[in-house]
Amino acid sequence: MAYATAADFTAYSGKAAPDDIDRRLERASERIDEMLFASIYPTDDAGMPTRPEDIEAIKRATCAQVAWTVAVGDEFGVAAAFGRVAIGSVRLERGGSGDAPPPRYSPDASSILQRAGLLPGYILDGSVW
Repeated sequence: MAYATAADFTAYSGKAAPDDIDRRLERASERIDEMLFASIYPTDDAGMPTRPEDIEAIKRATCAQVAWTVAVGDEFGVAAAFGRVAIGSVRLERGGSGDAPPPRYSPDASSILQRAGLLPGYILDGSVW
């Protein structure tokens, strides 16, 4: 179940929702669930937040996650793993530094949840220190 709707995304981003917005919202909601894994906040029987301020923050974070994946053009966080890709004679060159995984979470989504007091700590995503 997604934490936001296509109308929420349009209101948040100021842009028309992509054709596959429902699927993107579901995927973004999965990422938000990952970020909220150790968080404590009241929910209903379906696991949805019940306090209006939590509902709003989670909805905005979900929209931020979708907007970020649209902006970077990498919904699944795999393109960032490679600096160069060629299809003919397949050549892949790992991008970034070290063994850092590609980013999965929108910095804005993390910030929204942090400011709302929903995260017990910080989301560290991307390169290893």
